[in-house]
Amino acid sequence: MRKYIYKLLILSALFTGFVSCEVKEFSDLNNPEVDAFRENLTRGDLQDLVGGILYSMRDRLGTYYDDLGVIGREFWRFSSSDPRFTGDLLGKENAVLDNNTFYITAPWASRYRTVKNANLILEFLDGQDLSAQFSAEEISATKGFLKTFIAYELLLNLNLTYENGIRLDVSDENNLGPFVSYTEALSGIRAMLEDGASDLAGGGDEFPFILSSGFSGFDTPSSFLEVNKAISARVAAYQGDDAAVLAFLEDSFLDLDGDLYTGIYYNFSSDQTDILNPMYFPVEATTAGARIVQPSFVTDAEEGDNRLDKIAMRSEPLTLDGLTGEYAVYRYKSNTDAIPIIRNEELILLYAEANIGIDPAETVEALNIIRAKAGIGPYTGPETTEALTEEMLEQRRYSLYAEGHRWIDMRRYDMLDELPLDRAGDDVFVQFPIPLTENQ
Repeated sequence: MRKYIYKLLILSALFTGFVSCEVKEFSDLNNPEVDAFRENLTRGDLQDLVGGILYSMRDRLGTYYDDLGVIGREFWRFSSSDPRFTGDLLGKENAVLDNNTFYITAPWASRYRTVKNANLILEFLDGQDLSAQFSAEEISATKGFLKTFIAYELLLNLNLTYENGIRLDVSDENNLGPFVSYTEALSGIRAMLEDGASDLAGGGDEFPFILSSGFSGFDTPSSFLEVNKAISARVAAYQGDDAAVLAFLEDSFLDLDGDLYTGIYYNFSSDQTDILNPMYFPVEATTAGARIVQPSFVTDAEEGDNRLDKIAMRSEPLTLDGLTGEYAVYRYKSNTDAIPIIRNEELILLYAEANIGIDPAETVEALNIIRAKAGIGPYTGPETTEALTEEMLEQRRYSLYAEGHRWIDMRRYDMLDELPLDRAGDDVFVQFPIPLTENQ
């Protein structure tokens, strides 16, 4: 991993200004190491550079998940040294989201940094004759992998800024594309995924690099193509395109009878050159740093729901800034637990959602799979669109807890006003502002 970090930093150093989608001036933009990649990319280089992508994808994930989890009222993020977690993010006393603060600038910059580095690798692949080093299939497979994660990283930023949009076209750091609307961004991201899928389909039997253990079972072009289709199904759901969701799921790793946790993951380790899981805090953590469960997650749960094992009761309640909770987030049991990127339980729920207006009986069957796994009885409510939507969202709430979905789900169904408010004067934000450092 040390070599990965080194080469990642070489790329990032050239484009540090990309934190704000601008390029900082350097005395030497013709770094000899980068020029070497551009002129003669070796197999070893590609392995290290892809490793760098996998490293940078995990940067500031904790901030991203805190943004979504706190505003989505899944949990409170206590930090006695930084009141913005319980102030700004909860809309306390007419607070506004600051466009020059870490909760938007940090995750935004990290996602675009990964996009930039992936685009550089694509440039290296396109800018030279690599036939002596790689087969055409290996180059195609690599492009498909990179394009999939460029699209995914852009989607994460779009999740934050929503109708404020994102830049889609950032391949030329000297001529960045404009900000585009939410609708246009989703269409562009879906097109990128489909382009990546085409490359993966022509990618032969193996990648010319080794992936981390988080990709176990999906570490060949054909199996990773199923991941690409799964992410595409999520994007199509955000677009409200139910037919496309089902079409993408058909080619994904969806398995109605399979393990709910099958999927791909960010993985972590305690190695000094690696990253620890940023979503882990001990159950008995203090106000210096803790994630405390928003109480309605407990009180709204159905009796016997085993998904409450994602939280744990503390020995005593914890209070900060007028907020008191008895339970700590326990979705991740250690600082080396993996965080899902996308997994089968989400796909089953996407399948249920897409069928609400197409085949309600199929929706009920899929929801009952989730309910059975959760240890609760089958759904007995009406099969109307409204009732099934409410049930589907409730199952997503408990199945995907602390995985970055609740705020997005309630927003796309225009139900943010149904999220609980814990103090008089609090508010639920719809989106983050574009960072101040962006020149729009």
